[in-house]
Amino acid sequence: MEIHTDHHAPPPLTPKTDPVPPYDKQGDMTDEERVDAAFKGFVKDFGQDVAIHMEACIHCGACAHACHFYQTTEDPQYTPIRKLEPFRKAYQREVGPFAPLMRMLGIDSRPSVEELQEWQHLIYDSCTLCGRCTTICPMGIDIADLVKSARHGMYDAGLVPDRLSKITRNAEAKGSQFGTPEEFIETANAIAAAFNVDIPINKEKADILLTTAPGELEGHHKAFADAGKILNKLGYNWTMSSEAFEATNFGYLSGNRELQKRLTTALIDKAVEIGAHTVLLPECGHAYGAARWEWNLWYEKDVPVKVLHMTEFLDQEVGAGRIKLKPVGNTATFHDPCQIVRRGGLTQAPRRLLKALGIDLIEMKDHGDFGYCCGGGGGALANVRAAPLRHKVFDLKRKQIEDTGAERFITSCGQCRITFERGCQETGWDHPPESLMELVADNMID
Repeated sequence: MEIHTDHHAPPPLTPKTDPVPPYDKQGDMTDEERVDAAFKGFVKDFGQDVAIHMEACIHCGACAHACHFYQTTEDPQYTPIRKLEPFRKAYQREVGPFAPLMRMLGIDSRPSVEELQEWQHLIYDSCTLCGRCTTICPMGIDIADLVKSARHGMYDAGLVPDRLSKITRNAEAKGSQFGTPEEFIETANAIAAAFNVDIPINKEKADILLTTAPGELEGHHKAFADAGKILNKLGYNWTMSSEAFEATNFGYLSGNRELQKRLTTALIDKAVEIGAHTVLLPECGHAYGAARWEWNLWYEKDVPVKVLHMTEFLDQEVGAGRIKLKPVGNTATFHDPCQIVRRGGLTQAPRRLLKALGIDLIEMKDHGDFGYCCGGGGGALANVRAAPLRHKVFDLKRKQIEDTGAERFITSCGQCRITFERGCQETGWDHPPESLMELVADNMID
């Protein structure tokens, strides 16, 4: 297998000539069956938390000004709370305070199939689940989590953007978006040979189970190799598993509950099987949300393993003095990945690593918990139809990056890197992002 070692090379762009339908649908359900499936899917998520959030909105509009899609278009349809309208209608009909009266009077507030088709664009194309609206909301409504819940009903109704659906089906069939266990072993061994790094696979016993993301196997080969380089340098007993190697969870992104459960439990179960105390996630934002914060959806008791993002792990190792770094110098700005920083709480960890690297950090106007999304999260990068909106968000981020005047541009999420790399390719902007983990790997002191 031929392996290219250019770690800035993104996956190929989808041709711009592809037809873009107003909405996509899967399966051969009738319109009535789709509405019924969506309604039942919405209802599965109704509980105390949803009720509190649904009833708390005071329609102040603060979430609109937090949303990068609204900011860059000034189109009111992209107001975050509006994206929940079909979900809200189902809530009102089923468990809202007037639900018994509505049912008694025969008032059917179920969303129509036309509404669902329209809202497919709003909750997939124009929402990256970044959570900035949640952070801004004065009532504490977790709008991003409600949108994720609404996707469950949309998936059940077969109303998912087509490419995102195809990727999800591929993950269902093979256990990974990337491919089969055999394909993983072949690719991992080829990357290991190209970078002269030992990558142990399928050890029966290990302390750390290292996972990866498709972007590392398909384009960011140096990141894949550098994770192994770091663990080898530290002398840990670690392995990767061909049965549980991918942390990126397209069940989480598409709304497929069963796939999300299967992919998450595969990681935890494999770690328990080999006696690992840690599942180490790659530089991937949504992997962090799915594996670190949502594993408790599938387990009734505490999981006997730690789940750490690579940034979190490196921060611990540098802080404990087990990794020593030589100063890089230069000025840099840092893009905060939404799922790792705002949604995941790792706001200071990457900044401590940058400081340890001797980098003079120049913050963007909006940064940390209030930083803007790259525009490609939440499955938007996999959604051809979302490209025009993604380009607008890229322009917003590009201006903020340029305004810092920093020499380097760094992030700690592979998906964000791919989004920015595509933006560079599409616009000719010559300022590709760098991986924080790769910087650490390149500057470890022997």
